[in-house]
Amino acid sequence: MKDMKAQLEKLLIEASECALIAKLATDKTKRDLFAKLAEHYGVLAAEVQKAIENAATEQ
Repeated sequence: MKDMKAQLEKLLIEASECALIAKLATDKTKRDLFAKLAEHYGVLAAEVQKAIENAATEQ
């Protein structure tokens, strides 16, 4: 469970950092890329969060 929580934290940090880069990017291509990455990391974080919740209810 600790590993999953650590992974969740990493994904959330990556999502927020990519969102920040997207906001600061002056190049449209980079802005779009980092916005897409932020969204993807957010989806992955949500999946890990669901897995953590499911594992907690199974115990």
